[in-house]
Amino acid sequence: MVSREENDLMTRVGADTPGGQLLRRYWQPVAAASELTAEKPIKKVKVLGENLVVYRDTAGRYGLVGELCPHRMASLAYGRVDDEGIRCPYHGWKFDGHGKCIEQPAEPQNSRYKDEIEHPGYPVQKLGGLLFAYMGPGEAPALPRWDVLAWEHGRRWVVRQQLLDCNWLQAMENSVDPSHLFWLHGATAHLANTVDGYEEQHDFIPFDYGIMKRRTTPNRRKPGTSEVDQHPLLFPNALRHVLRTKSQDLKIRHNIQFRLPVDDGHTQVFVVYFEPSDSVRTSADADVPLEHFNHKDENGEYRMDMVLAQDSMAWETQGAVMDRTREHLGAADRGVVILRRLLKEQIALVQAGGAPLGTQLATKQNAVIELDVINERIGVGSYKPDAA
Repeated sequence: MVSREENDLMTRVGADTPGGQLLRRYWQPVAAASELTAEKPIKKVKVLGENLVVYRDTAGRYGLVGELCPHRMASLAYGRVDDEGIRCPYHGWKFDGHGKCIEQPAEPQNSRYKDEIEHPGYPVQKLGGLLFAYMGPGEAPALPRWDVLAWEHGRRWVVRQQLLDCNWLQAMENSVDPSHLFWLHGATAHLANTVDGYEEQHDFIPFDYGIMKRRTTPNRRKPGTSEVDQHPLLFPNALRHVLRTKSQDLKIRHNIQFRLPVDDGHTQVFVVYFEPSDSVRTSADADVPLEHFNHKDENGEYRMDMVLAQDSMAWETQGAVMDRTREHLGAADRGVVILRRLLKEQIALVQAGGAPLGTQLATKQNAVIELDVINERIGVGSYKPDAA
């Protein structure tokens, strides 16, 4: 049983909450790089409960600063950029990417007043078509160069999903809840009437970056053998996966899903896809195509013939912030229990002044983090880029 205090501890994302302080120790995706152009270099975003603007200056550098100018609280989302930073549209105060005020046009020429101004500003890095920001204290840890973000031997693109009206943890608990697959993602989303032959073994294995989920099922094509599906939950809020397209070419698509906590009751999902190819190359720092996915149709109904929409239905109907004091867990929910235990442990570690899971690892500059993803049902063994 989860107490109300424990539920708040795990789900609240504000800067003054223990959970929010943990999440700020990790690089978070704030936008797709292709959303910022020379014509529209500024975008308003909300991340971990903070209203911000992400921008690209005329020198090609990125910044993330508080939306409201500290002078008279006008929105920087309507400002302008130059090669030094972003300028407020109301009175012209200008800020660099660290939030430092560097110009106050109406103040006396020799005034040092600008040096007294403190404005939120966070470092931003581009990787795999996304812009990542570090919103925590002290020096930022290395931005993990996950394989899907850094591989170059193929085609990469980003999908921004429709904003979810639910807390981020509901999406992440789904990633260690394999027993939902048969019912939610079977032949139909909600009318499965039998579990005959539903034989699976589920293992949840802690590793350096989170929890490796391994599913072992009988191989019906080769009686007496089994097939493995293995992919990791990357703590705290990402999932690495692999699938095969349903089209005639049967291409393999690797993906990594980031579940960005917008605020306590909303989540923005970014999915980066990578399709290996012998003839196409995509630089890790390239802007890549952006697609959009809506989990509801024009009538506001869930598109229950699509896997991503089926998941969204399950998460959103649990409530904006799921009341875990009312749930009744069973034996099949072992992965959920393991994730919650890990989350509470890492929150306590940060509160004690420690570095949370994965952030303390020594990372060589530009080193790609290869993840041991397997799906033998679709013919993918432990994948490495040389196999492309």
